[in-house]
Amino acid sequence: MKFDFDRIVDRRGTSSVKWDENPDVDYPLWVADMDFEAAPSIIEALQRRIDHGVFGYATPSDSFYESVIAWHRRRHRVEYRRDWMILVPGVVPALSAVLRAMTHPSEGVILLTPVYNCFFSSVRNMGCRTEECALRRQGDTFVIDFDDLERRAAKPDVTVMMLCSPHNPCGRMWTREELQRVGDICLRHHVFLLVDEIHCELAMPGSCFFPYAALGEPYTANCCICTSASKCFNVAGLQCSEVIVPDETLRHRIDRGVNIHEVCDIGPLGLLATEAAYNGGEEWLDELVSYIWENYRAARTLIEAEAPLLRVCRLEATYLMWVDISAVGLTSEQFCEQIRHDCGVRFSPGTMYGADGEGYIRVNLATQRSRLLEGLRRLARFVNENAAPPA
Repeated sequence: MKFDFDRIVDRRGTSSVKWDENPDVDYPLWVADMDFEAAPSIIEALQRRIDHGVFGYATPSDSFYESVIAWHRRRHRVEYRRDWMILVPGVVPALSAVLRAMTHPSEGVILLTPVYNCFFSSVRNMGCRTEECALRRQGDTFVIDFDDLERRAAKPDVTVMMLCSPHNPCGRMWTREELQRVGDICLRHHVFLLVDEIHCELAMPGSCFFPYAALGEPYTANCCICTSASKCFNVAGLQCSEVIVPDETLRHRIDRGVNIHEVCDIGPLGLLATEAAYNGGEEWLDELVSYIWENYRAARTLIEAEAPLLRVCRLEATYLMWVDISAVGLTSEQFCEQIRHDCGVRFSPGTMYGADGEGYIRVNLATQRSRLLEGLRRLARFVNENAAPPA
């Protein structure tokens, strides 16, 4: 490999949520950021700007928009337009701004659960309620219960569906056919579709990302897509994301929501990092995905050999491994709290992603392999020492 993802980077003392929030944790394998240096193209572009020494208010350049459009055309064969884009500091503020524009308090918002925790808080903060359509376990993966989805979408006060594509935390890469069925249900029942595609670059071998906008009309007239270089290029702290809204009337409403929330300004470093990632980071990204895939394979092999009570779910996308710990006999919260206290390893409890996450933990694979495997060896010892005896 041209890029050394095995090299240990010490993140302690850098105000890192992942590392500095829990100084007692040796192996933080929870929050979704990576322990790798960013792509050289990003670091070099930022260094040049830092050497310039002035960091005032910024406005996106023509070359910024061109880099986003060219990337998605080249990488995903979808054609976005500059006038479709609304820039926001991150996908999370975008979620709330879109809900502000597209809902009224007490209305229902459909989620495919378990799902990214900020979906829940965004709905709650808007005074709306969640309509939780539980994903169905099928072997080592999950599928959409379309009958339940249709039933919930048909409720007259359900106005929005939030779709995580690819899905966090279950690691699913939705197919074109699945996305079209979701879109058809939303169109049939006049439910607006908010699609979070922040993990779109992290397609594992054997999977291919299909952008929702590639379905074309009439689907694009009833949706917005949230995307960013932040997750896949590990620049989330620089805060730059795009909300893609093809329909002009909806775009006006969402732009008003963004401005009401005052999340319409992007810093110069976020704009620069995004452009540098899309213009010069493709080779780095390809090697990153290969490294994460090998981390997943190594992790699954270790768990199957040393902690056979656990069940590792199939990973089609993201760097987040979903693990069934139900056979241990502890709740997800108990499991994560106890292993953190006893072993110095932190995972995310499945219930962080809704009640349907009970019995699971989420494991962040985006770290150096030596760190990951030592954390998982501690996991295996913990499981073998704490598993409930068979009935």
